[in-house]
Amino acid sequence: MAVALRYLRESIAPLVPMRERTAVEASLGRALLEDVTALRNIPHYRASAVDGYALRATMTAGASPARPVRLSLETCQWVNTGGIVEPSFDAVVMVEDTSLDGSELLVSKAITVGANVRPPGDDVMRGQIIAREGDVVTPQHQALLRAAGVEGLLIRALPRTLYLPTGDEILPVSYEGPLPAGTVPETNSILLRGLFSRWGFPLTVGDIIPDDPARLRQALEKNMDAYDLFLVGAGSAKGKKDHTAEVFSSLGDLLFRWVRTRPGRPAMAARIKGKPVLCLPGFPMSSVVVAMGIVFPLLAHLQGLPAEEEKALSRALGSFGSEEGELLFAHSSPPGVEEWLRCQMIQIRGKTIVWPLPGGASSMRAMSEADGIAIIAEEKLECPKGMRILLHKSKEISLERRILFQGSNDPAVERLISPIRRLGCDMVMRSVGSVGGLAALSRGECHLAACHLIDPETQSYNDSYIVRFRGNAQWRRRQLFFRQQGLIVAKGNPKGISSVEDLARPDLSIVNRQPGAGTRVLLDYLLTEKKIAPSFVKGYDRQCITHLDAASRVAYGLADVALGIKMAAEAMDLDFLPIAEEPYEIVYPEDCHDHPGIVAFLEALEDQQWRAEIDKIGGYRWIC
Repeated sequence: MAVALRYLRESIAPLVPMRERTAVEASLGRALLEDVTALRNIPHYRASAVDGYALRATMTAGASPARPVRLSLETCQWVNTGGIVEPSFDAVVMVEDTSLDGSELLVSKAITVGANVRPPGDDVMRGQIIAREGDVVTPQHQALLRAAGVEGLLIRALPRTLYLPTGDEILPVSYEGPLPAGTVPETNSILLRGLFSRWGFPLTVGDIIPDDPARLRQALEKNMDAYDLFLVGAGSAKGKKDHTAEVFSSLGDLLFRWVRTRPGRPAMAARIKGKPVLCLPGFPMSSVVVAMGIVFPLLAHLQGLPAEEEKALSRALGSFGSEEGELLFAHSSPPGVEEWLRCQMIQIRGKTIVWPLPGGASSMRAMSEADGIAIIAEEKLECPKGMRILLHKSKEISLERRILFQGSNDPAVERLISPIRRLGCDMVMRSVGSVGGLAALSRGECHLAACHLIDPETQSYNDSYIVRFRGNAQWRRRQLFFRQQGLIVAKGNPKGISSVEDLARPDLSIVNRQPGAGTRVLLDYLLTEKKIAPSFVKGYDRQCITHLDAASRVAYGLADVALGIKMAAEAMDLDFLPIAEEPYEIVYPEDCHDHPGIVAFLEALEDQQWRAEIDKIGGYRWIC
């Protein structure tokens, strides 16, 4: 069968890619032809993460079970999970931590500003890429895309297939009454429809054609321009009524007749007007074997996809299997609950590593990005780092061609994933900050790290940090670009912010990045340079993980200013006051230099489409 498939691939050219735009609801199983960005935030308002009471966090100061704080019900507001948290409140106390005493609310737990409040864009932010070129749309994608305001998608048009059942003995399944002796219901079309539906391809079933070569020839000639692939049911054996080989030879080139496979031996194929025409055996199981072993990989070939025989069969069966891996970091599971973790997977130096994605039950993005589900039994409370865990895969993963990026968050690098995928590889990312990335690299927990860390003593970037974490290991370094860092402020700069010194103003609040992030290191350096103690900066301890997250907080009035990159400010339609230009550098181990994913990453850096996109966004300057 492999030889027959090779003949077909060598004889039939892939189709010229056809594009079509379709509604998100009709896109299931289709391949995207472009990256898709969110058109609105999820959630699009300040939402409560719990059932409880919205209030000012300062009102709960000192509260404990032994000495609860008494509050008038007029000073707070009941909210359900997902309910609106009004601007006059800055936190939500869980109902479990309260009790009622007449017209008073007793609060038994002190909470901090922002507790149990989901800010706008907590799950997805407007302008963020939520689906990428080459992604096959899943139900999780569809829900995420519609929630983010996306209505239509540009997708690859699928090959059109026509199935022609033949035989005098064949009767429609709708035939009423007892079946005459010597006849069989036409059920192979039901089998094929089910397979094509599971594979995500359209299939048209024609009328039953009797054992008449002229009728079969006419049906093929009539439909030749309307379809890309033709399947003929039965007629490939050597009986007196088996005319398919004769018809194929009269219309085009017979490529092969019969294959050394059981069941499935009487398969046959021809090339007619440059299009593949296959004859499937009449016996149902034989027809299924040929469909899975030849038709499905041929459909992939027509789309211009690479030949992967082993994986093709797995896909044809509709199964992605399961695989064990070691936990990247410790995970605590809630007691008495069977937990379903949405996970991603990578392989580093022969070791398979799995990690759960962040996000609660409301996060559609984690559901969309997950490689599969790992189930933690209810009796398992603590899952230590390195524990082996079984991942039930929801998608096909080429672990040997995939790399894990950990380090400084940067939207330009995020946009490299599609060029990398076009080169046949993949990259997954964890935004853990510059220091976190170097630490992960030193522990052998990623293939690639990125940093932009200023040394306060030398005012140089990255050198001292890399030396500290590298130890005796051999690492390669490459600067990708310079990027502008500055103060992100509301449109029109209503607070009149002009410099770092303004961050100490009592009327201003900032949102900071997590410890270890290069942007936070830069902020600390700038504050030290201006002799400003962090305690004088309102909001210094409020943290977010990405530049877009920080910009979103400013856009929705949750902070007056944030230090971040120009790209994030422009994405949220905010003003940007340049402060510094920093070199952004990647680091990877010497022994990963020949890894296919690293090779693809380095090649993708020269992708002109990607560079043009970054130039259009602005805020970057290329090294070369």
